[in-house]
Amino acid sequence: MLGLMQDRPLLISQIIDFAAAYYSDVEIVSRSIEGPIHRYGYRDAHKRSKQLAEALQGLGIKLGDRVGTIAWNTYRHFECYFGISGIGAVLHTINPRLAPEHVAYIANHAEDQIILVDVNLLPIVEGVWDKLTTVKHVVVMTDRAHMPASSKIPNLLCYEELIADKPGTLRWPDFDEKTASSLCYTSGTTGNPKGVLYSHRSTLIHTMMSSNGAVIPMDPDTTVLPVVPMFHANAWGLVYAAPIAGAKLVFPGAKLDGASVYELLDKEQVTLSAGVPTVWLALLDYCAQNKLKMSSVKRTLIGGSAVPISMIARFWNEHGVEVIQGWGMTEMSPLGTTTRFNRGERQLPDAERFAITAKQGRPVFGCEMKIVDDAGNDLPMDGSVSGNMVVRGPWIVKGYMKGDGKSQFGKDDWFATGDVCKIEKDGSVVITDRSKDVIKSGGEWISSIDLENAAMGCPGVAEAAVIGVAHPKWDERPLLIVHPRPGANVTKEQVLEFLQGKIAKWWMPDDVQFVEAIPHGATGKILKTKLREQFKDYKLPTA
Repeated sequence: MLGLMQDRPLLISQIIDFAAAYYSDVEIVSRSIEGPIHRYGYRDAHKRSKQLAEALQGLGIKLGDRVGTIAWNTYRHFECYFGISGIGAVLHTINPRLAPEHVAYIANHAEDQIILVDVNLLPIVEGVWDKLTTVKHVVVMTDRAHMPASSKIPNLLCYEELIADKPGTLRWPDFDEKTASSLCYTSGTTGNPKGVLYSHRSTLIHTMMSSNGAVIPMDPDTTVLPVVPMFHANAWGLVYAAPIAGAKLVFPGAKLDGASVYELLDKEQVTLSAGVPTVWLALLDYCAQNKLKMSSVKRTLIGGSAVPISMIARFWNEHGVEVIQGWGMTEMSPLGTTTRFNRGERQLPDAERFAITAKQGRPVFGCEMKIVDDAGNDLPMDGSVSGNMVVRGPWIVKGYMKGDGKSQFGKDDWFATGDVCKIEKDGSVVITDRSKDVIKSGGEWISSIDLENAAMGCPGVAEAAVIGVAHPKWDERPLLIVHPRPGANVTKEQVLEFLQGKIAKWWMPDDVQFVEAIPHGATGKILKTKLREQFKDYKLPTA
């Protein structure tokens, strides 16, 4: 027997309709690419999204066509999220930090018909223009006064002129909720990037899950600053969740340095922010150097890579800010786990509370996860053993664009994440490594993540990375690579002494090397592949 309930499709256009109707004057604030701060409300964003949709239809965009964006977090990019998907086209956010060959590859692989680009990112499109095979129009996301005087791309269109004469009265079309809505490509650290094609249904379910108080606490009293880029898994879904919650949105534009982020946090009285650890490290150091405090921020969501306990402690001790750690992947829309305190745990002493936050969190409702061995057999989830994490759920990928990467998809829809973790009795997930980064020493596994997090607590250490280096007896041993803080004179002996008692004795790095910078990928993650290449001929002193 089926229930007697209406079967209305879940569509992204409903999000901006809802915000315009019930939170019409709630602000969206942007540091624009042109410089000035731009302000308007959800009602204005709603109309301009419809004007964009009408303009795209005028350029021939129809259901299923892919439209690329190469843009920072601004109000115009926000309009693209609804104007493109709202008419059944596919929003394809392209990461401007990717190598040019990857930008060209994914634009062609996606078969983008139009690319909308911020004016200061136009050189990226110009650099690959002769390699783009499907793009018919390039729209520069600015006004006429800031359009480039010349370009190698013919017939550039101006965003503001394109939408200016449109009425903004479009009635959003209805279509199947399983229709593709947006497209994100993995960062492509090995091989070509792979396309993850979200649907309206998956996005709406993910949004309703993430905007509930147990996952990302938001309501009309919340002011959200998504530092995480909108081209990185849809800013972790915040651009959809904030309008549903009626939260004020603050977009940082292209300036993500400590001074610029602090200015927005302070002037706009931001209460919740989100970004990767490298951004927050720069912000914390800027505040410390200038004796500043984040006066309004209550929580910050940190993801992209493991959050060291030293950073969790700094946020709380120096600013009274609670850290929420999130774990997920582009393939998961992206949220899989977040820090969630069970009854009574918030009252624990700081050290115990920080230890809970330093784990990757507990699964959010709708995301099933388990650990398996290399043969695919289920392993116990009592914290006793690590295994390969697999996940499934209504917002988790079941296949890549055009059939790429089939090896990660198993039976019963389980997706192999490539992470090695243990799951404790209370559901806490502790990721010990990426399967390709785990260090195998004498038949035992050493967690590079745990080693890095411990080293990050050493005074004078700005950032740390650990890789496995060949050893004649133990197969591999850990090499600790350290980027010191400016002006710090930290030594190998000081770092190793600091680690004493904080890690298992046999985990102790066999050597420490100091570098001017640790390489990061397009989404802010440490590039272990580059470090392994850099140190491929390195001989450990213990070898």
